[in-house]
Amino acid sequence: MVLVGVCGKAVLFSIGVRVRPKTTTHSLFIVSNSTTSADSQDTTTTTSFGRLKVQKVKALIHRTKQNTRRERVLVEEEDDRSTSQRQRRSPPPPPGWGDNKVTQTQSLPEADTNFFSLKSFKDIGCADFMIQSLHKLSLTRPSNIQAMSFPPIIARKSCIIADQSGSGKTLAYLLPIIQHLRQQELLLQSPHHNSQSPTVLILAPTSELASQVLDNCRSLSKSGVPFKSMVVTGGYRQKTQLDSLKQGVDVLIATPGRFLFLIKEGFLHLTNLTCAVLDEVDILFGDEDFEKALQYLISSSPVDTQYLFVTATLPKNVYSKLVEVFPDCEMVMGPSMHRISSRLEEIIVDCSGEDGQEKTLDTAFLNKKAALLKLAEKNRVPRTIVFCNKIETCRKVENALKRFDRKGIRIQVLPFHAAMTRESRLASMKEFTRSPSKEVSQFMSIAGN
Repeated sequence: MVLVGVCGKAVLFSIGVRVRPKTTTHSLFIVSNSTTSADSQDTTTTTSFGRLKVQKVKALIHRTKQNTRRERVLVEEEDDRSTSQRQRRSPPPPPGWGDNKVTQTQSLPEADTNFFSLKSFKDIGCADFMIQSLHKLSLTRPSNIQAMSFPPIIARKSCIIADQSGSGKTLAYLLPIIQHLRQQELLLQSPHHNSQSPTVLILAPTSELASQVLDNCRSLSKSGVPFKSMVVTGGYRQKTQLDSLKQGVDVLIATPGRFLFLIKEGFLHLTNLTCAVLDEVDILFGDEDFEKALQYLISSSPVDTQYLFVTATLPKNVYSKLVEVFPDCEMVMGPSMHRISSRLEEIIVDCSGEDGQEKTLDTAFLNKKAALLKLAEKNRVPRTIVFCNKIETCRKVENALKRFDRKGIRIQVLPFHAAMTRESRLASMKEFTRSPSKEVSQFMSIAGN
């Protein structure tokens, strides 16, 4: 896997080596110092990660290949054992999703079992009808963040919900919201779908995330908890969205831009709103439409509206803004917040260049590109993700990889950024998630803006 992002004043690539799904994932961060000459004086300082020069990449590749071969031997030896031997020597699978038919021949690391809470859905306050619905989805035990979030949300408290990606945050807020929504309908003995006035509003930074949230809503609805949900984002026919909105909806999922349009044009009213969710709020604050959308949301909603802010990272400036506007927010932070996955090994490669080399953005990129291409050549992997801090950088990475393999025999480059159409982004993602070819290495370059 390959990643590119920003860490302080350093721009990062992160590159992983080929592994089996059953073994530890390796990630390699390629760091370059792109500061001014005044800042570059500190580049000789030894960090806690140690310094690994670009010329040592070859040795790193050799070591990771050896590790991978050793892991493969372990897995193959385990595969040769009989089923009865595995049952005697391996601990039972951890409680959690569905029947937990773990096909791995090696037991899961202890940290992975900590994904689930020791409490049951009944313990945290789920109603019987919700538990039945969850069982139909093969969900038998909540994750930690779900167990921690349910009580304050069902008590109608505004909350900041923070935990790492993949911890189950979407269901953490959907479960109590939908339970409260259904209980109110049962109390009134009839469903009430107000035209153009949803009960719950969920704002998401991208149409892709909005669609994922909608999928979760529809899964719950189809499994026995009836409620109406819909998404309004760019990339869909506006007339179809407006017609669906007029028919009434319980949960509306929108991006900031489309939300602003609907409010300004009078197609959306918030008089019946009881809960507003701002998913990936740290990313939303980077959206040029978000702060204006938040002002409209606060001014147009009832004063007793519940606000939920969901995030995988919680920068100080975002936290300060939230508690300034919503001082009564309760903080719910999961146990995996800002922690490295137990199956991830991080390796730092220093690409700041030789001592005395001029430190500029151009030389920084050239150093990182050289390290990236060397790893791509020496240690081919099925899939690599490159996270870039700008679309411009994303395109530079794409061009470098395409020039590296001009015939496109060994490398397939798949861009994914905001300058592309929604259809193009979905096509790239579909291609990236299909079964990889053994002959071709896929590189997806991602940029947020």
